[in-house]
Amino acid sequence: MNSDVTSHRSVGLVPTAPAATPRRALIRAGLTGAAALGSGIALGAAPASAATPGLPRPRPSTPEEALRELAAGNRRWRTYRERHPDETPATRRSLTSGQHPFAVVLGCVDSRVPPELVFDQGLGDLLTVRSAGEVLDEAVIGSVAYGVLELGIPLVLVLGHQSCGAVRAAVEADVSGGRLPAHIQYLADQIRPSIDRTKEGDARVDATIDANVRAVRSRLAAEPDLAAKVKSGQLAVAGARYELSSQLVHSVV
Repeated sequence: MNSDVTSHRSVGLVPTAPAATPRRALIRAGLTGAAALGSGIALGAAPASAATPGLPRPRPSTPEEALRELAAGNRRWRTYRERHPDETPATRRSLTSGQHPFAVVLGCVDSRVPPELVFDQGLGDLLTVRSAGEVLDEAVIGSVAYGVLELGIPLVLVLGHQSCGAVRAAVEADVSGGRLPAHIQYLADQIRPSIDRTKEGDARVDATIDANVRAVRSRLAAEPDLAAKVKSGQLAVAGARYELSSQLVHSVV
């Protein structure tokens, strides 16, 4: 059963701090999610870098540029104007010698939310890490850290989504007191601390989806190696949510 969402702000994936804001302050805002994703007024603007036909695109090199690129891609996706970038023969050949993705997207395994599609990106653009309900374990944290520490990626985005089945299973198991099959119980155990028991039914599931994104984002941002990158202004860790009903990605504050 889907848990439809009607109460979220219609906002886009863009930095909202003014241009005069010092860079370090902007990155701290990205870490908390309070300003990394905002009003969407810049969604019609050009992405951080323009592509030359036949050549690989310049890569966003800062958290701000990466957020703008994701915002522009999501706008193309939800308005059915996808460009399907970085799929040319020249790009494929260039990627045989290395990769330079500009964002790590930690998302759910849900087949309806592939990051490369919802952000209209191509080969070599995103380092995607996916687990049911964005649940963290050593392999997931290590994969995120690899992108940041070894590939120099400036943005980590935790992406939850409307009608998340893993969150619903955790909420329903919590209500019933029952246990889920085999390893699925592990997922529920990891999500359980985020369950919002101030709400009931579908509203509880919906609120827990957002709370889980916040919790995962906070845990990643607290990892010592990642926290050092944030403090230096080289990295932002942000949280967002994808609405199946509108295809919009918006902030989770």
